[in-house]
Amino acid sequence: MKKILALLLALAMVFALASCSVEKAPENTGSADPDASGDNQGTEQVEITWWAFPTFGNDTGYEEELIAAFNEVHPEIKINLTIIDFTSGQEQLTAAIEANTAPDLLFDAPGRIIEYGKAGKLVSLDDMFTDEMKADVSEAVQSACSDGTTFWMYPLSSAPFYMGINLEMFQAAGADQYLNLEGDRCWTTEDFENACKALADAGYVPGIVYCGGQGGDQGTRALVSNLYGAHIANDAMTEYTMNSAEGVEAMTLLQEMVNAGYLDVATDMVASQELEMFQTQNCAMTFCWGTSNAISYASEDFTQISVPFPSDDGVPELETLHNGFCVFDNGDDAKAAAAKLFAQFICDDAEWGPKSVVQTGAFPVRASFGNLYEGNEEMELLSSWTQYYADYYNTMDGFATMRVEWWNMLQRVLASGGDPQTELDTYVANSNAALNG
Repeated sequence: MKKILALLLALAMVFALASCSVEKAPENTGSADPDASGDNQGTEQVEITWWAFPTFGNDTGYEEELIAAFNEVHPEIKINLTIIDFTSGQEQLTAAIEANTAPDLLFDAPGRIIEYGKAGKLVSLDDMFTDEMKADVSEAVQSACSDGTTFWMYPLSSAPFYMGINLEMFQAAGADQYLNLEGDRCWTTEDFENACKALADAGYVPGIVYCGGQGGDQGTRALVSNLYGAHIANDAMTEYTMNSAEGVEAMTLLQEMVNAGYLDVATDMVASQELEMFQTQNCAMTFCWGTSNAISYASEDFTQISVPFPSDDGVPELETLHNGFCVFDNGDDAKAAAAKLFAQFICDDAEWGPKSVVQTGAFPVRASFGNLYEGNEEMELLSSWTQYYADYYNTMDGFATMRVEWWNMLQRVLASGGDPQTELDTYVANSNAALNG
């Protein structure tokens, strides 16, 4: 009798366990919705393509680390990665968009991203800008992610653009007397002119005004606009205004410095090549220094010093970099949802969000991430330069055309000897035509 009772009890337990397992079996929805649970085993596979400029550094493998970490949570999403460079990447993107083979996800900056959004090439990211997210991110950063109506970019980090100098070259030429290495390191236009003359007289190439394309063109615009207080655009961001008296004075000075040998001009060079020249000590300064470039073009052969752009009043206005993601509208809702989910993971995850910010060498857009560089004097100095941030004009209509007109204008003035006022008038007229067209 005891054996029969034991057998009946065992059978009852088996039936009970079977009943529980059926009740807990998850429904297979095949969803790639950003709000879905991370437990997506057995769901339908989604495959997306991610293109990224090397903002996480050159050949670091960090992008692959992000994909692996994401796939631990979302194995149902396969991500194909392509790294594009800053020299030819724009042309690759343009060709892909025209051929309807654009990636699903792009890691870039607002200048290009907002243009794509206005052209109807992107998926709106309005649903990602929740009340919680907006409360954690400044209005200035949010503004850079939008065309004023729709959010097209989901932000990760931001940082200023500034100059880098070779301290040993400056010291050898006696040009260091014109530097301010105290406090916020601000210096004047007169200091800059004198330093370049001293460097040239000592046999060094002081700096190279690169104008072979749009790569890093914000550096040369910041140089020109700061020298005498010119502005790229008016306060309302409704027209380009660099042909002002201040702009003409700045271009005239640069033309005179090039003619005197105090600066070089390179019509076949973009910022990445100028940065290589700086890294290999073929010039004493770079006009495209920034937190990410300081990582990518670091050198142990000399001391690289960060300084703001020189200005007539010693108070610079610095352009800013914003890093973030956009999602192309490739006609597949599942791919778009998966791309959003991956972007959100990189930017917001408690572990990988701060890691990714640091990997860009920039500063978090999320206030809740706090100070990620505590004890790092260089990064704390750069963080203090937020007080010098200029108005963000990169989201203006016609921005892409303005960039082409800019480096063409530099070539005409600095390489061909064109009249600064005439050439700046042409640059502004063509840029405003695109803005208003």
